[in-house]
Amino acid sequence: MGRIAVAKGKYLKISPRKCGLVVDMIRGKDAGEAITILRFSKKQKGSDIVEKVLNSAIANAQVKYPNIDVDQLYISEIYVGKAPYLKRFRAAPRGKGVRILKKYAHVTIFLDERKEK
Repeated sequence: MGRIAVAKGKYLKISPRKCGLVVDMIRGKDAGEAITILRFSKKQKGSDIVEKVLNSAIANAQVKYPNIDVDQLYISEIYVGKAPYLKRFRAAPRGKGVRILKKYAHVTIFLDERKEK
């Protein structure tokens, strides 16, 4: 697994489970193809968030290696992790409080360059 560029999105306001569905669609794809898939995906919130992180990874690759061919970049590794929950309480019957967990996610993307054939 190569690592030309890395981008991490931390504390993103989406549940890791929903974000994982979006990440599975683009794993192993070329960077340009992945952006197109995300742009036309029905999972709108997750795809918007992952697209921003992917664009950041592409920009990181261009800064690190100025003469790199962006068309040769592909997603070598991508994963979603859990971030700490935001805990809230809502009033419930009989004077109780019910805990509400607002879930956050961390997204990490590694880009690599495909070898010419």
